Amino acid sequence: MRSSTRTLLWLVVLLTLSLFACSNENNEEVMIENFNVQFEIPSSMDVEQGGKCVFKVKDGKMPQVSDSFIMESDKGISYVCPFIDISSESFTVQIPNDCETGYYKVAVRRDERKKLFGQIHLSVGTKLDFIPDAGTTIYGRVSSEEGAVKNVVVSDGVEVTVTDENGIYQLKSKKKWKYVFISIPGGYEVPSKGVLPLFYQMLQGDPGTTERKDFTLKKVSGQDTYKVFMLGDMHLANRTDDTRQFLQFTSDLNGYRAAHFGEKMYAITLGDMTWDLYWYSNSYALPEYLNTINSHVKDLQIFHTIGNHDYDYKTASDLAAEGKYVNYIAPVYYSFNIGKIHYVIMDDIDCDNYDGTTSRNYKKRISQEQLEWLSKDLSYVNKTTPLVVVMHAQIFYPVENGGFKFDHDIANTTQLLNLLDGYQVHFVTGHTHLNFNVTPETAIVDGHNYHEHNTGAVCGSWWWSGYLTPDIHISPDGTPGGYGIWNISGTDIQWVYKATGWPETYQFRSYDLNNVHFSLADVPQMSGNTPVSVKDQYMRYVNAYPEVCDNEVLINIWNWNPRWKLNVVDEYGNTLTPIEVWAYDPLHIAALSVKRFNSSGLTSAPNFITEKFTHFFKVKAKDANSDLVITVKDEFDHTWKEEMQRPKEFSIDIYRKR
Repeated sequence: MRSSTRTLLWLVVLLTLSLFACSNENNEEVMIENFNVQFEIPSSMDVEQGGKCVFKVKDGKMPQVSDSFIMESDKGISYVCPFIDISSESFTVQIPNDCETGYYKVAVRRDERKKLFGQIHLSVGTKLDFIPDAGTTIYGRVSSEEGAVKNVVVSDGVEVTVTDENGIYQLKSKKKWKYVFISIPGGYEVPSKGVLPLFYQMLQGDPGTTERKDFTLKKVSGQDTYKVFMLGDMHLANRTDDTRQFLQFTSDLNGYRAAHFGEKMYAITLGDMTWDLYWYSNSYALPEYLNTINSHVKDLQIFHTIGNHDYDYKTASDLAAEGKYVNYIAPVYYSFNIGKIHYVIMDDIDCDNYDGTTSRNYKKRISQEQLEWLSKDLSYVNKTTPLVVVMHAQIFYPVENGGFKFDHDIANTTQLLNLLDGYQVHFVTGHTHLNFNVTPETAIVDGHNYHEHNTGAVCGSWWWSGYLTPDIHISPDGTPGGYGIWNISGTDIQWVYKATGWPETYQFRSYDLNNVHFSLADVPQMSGNTPVSVKDQYMRYVNAYPEVCDNEVLINIWNWNPRWKLNVVDEYGNTLTPIEVWAYDPLHIAALSVKRFNSSGLTSAPNFITEKFTHFFKVKAKDANSDLVITVKDEFDHTWKEEMQRPKEFSIDIYRKR
């Protein structure tokens, strides 16, 4: 009899809670967590009024039918949500009609026991007068303050569709990637979580479950004119004083933004925000990166690209390796529009050969699935619309005898180039920590209107130069650590490379080679036991810059392309003829390579040392004392000039940031 009474009373309580909200201010409960239920709670979820929420079960430890699912708002209101379906994979609960948008604590009650599982933000949408087609597994509405937004492209990474006149979309998705995203239309923005634009949502249900995912847009004006910051390899890893040096970059970026206050600005990373090898050893991974950049960059949406160091190497497939990135950052490929430009982010790092070790045997290629998705995405993009295609690894690479070679899976890349035929395309890549440009005139693009901008790294030489030689932040080809600034006006695109800590006018560096030389005396700690192969690596620099240089001047123009012009005039009015050469940047040798080779324990050549590369020019002066005027002009008629006083000293100090 006592048991029956208790059961009856409990049913009355449940009925009361499900019918109306009640305050628990005077009814504090003790959380007792001694029953084993486990499930994932996403940070946010969209649901319609009176709709359903699906939660993924962990390790088969699902709730019991007799349990109560409770959601407690931050206003102190509790709702009991009935179970609709329970399996070992997932379960579904019904949300009460009067449940409002907000944060909720999620708990499960079993008898007198209650277990708290975490917090979720519910975005409660209005009911739709809409019944999804048979087979539809994802649907939703895209809207703004003005109402429904039609013709918005929506995708699950495989299927692609558009919203109808009511802003409604539906996808017959197999949910392979477990997310859905919109291609933000021009003239709109999405809300942000820190620097991350919220253009995608994770899916919770199994492939057979129908889920509603709504998206909210904000209409913006003046978006035809804006700036985009191209942020190459950051490699934050809590080493080599990288976080302090990174703050120099964020300070520079924020200073530039402040100087251009009132202009619209966005940013795109080029991959390798982190360094996978240090995720575990230094406890610095994707969440820490987000904490760092969100602490120092405000009110700037940053679209992200995955790099080879943003994969989890402790996995054995491409899909598994990208899992953490997708959960924390973004899909690995997607598209969006800003103004009149269509942007495509792609994943060109194939990790299918990963074996759970640090070998990280990846390939530079784009999956067939991506190419199929891209074809569908571009079916909604007119060929008069310029494309900016961003991926981590370079497509092409310079060769010393002139021109470029494919540095990517050739068959796969050819498919990509053919797919883009008829568009004006700007590929933007990183990965190399070098700077080079391919223009449509280059033979390898085969007459297409294709550019590649391989952009220098934010971290320079993996933060080593600034660590070994403070205030000399430089990449292996002599490019200063920095970032690209793209100025967009309608369909017109212009670009410039900005060195961290330097004004935009800093576009080249000159060396009076009469005063540049290196010797074994610069590395006194290198022992007699150092392998010959290692000494030979260092001797490349010694041989490149002998003591007698016959009045040559070396000019490093790091963002050079064939459309630029270089003019050198001496003090006598003579125009000197520049000769394009491959060279080692002397400043990088002095600031990094000398210090890395100056060690008694070397058994192999150190990492991150100076590389011989393109974008260098030599001129021969009349004598050792003749001054030069060096003028560099880009394709947009921006002109930069140095009045070079010779003899010009070569030392680290004269090249430090001013």
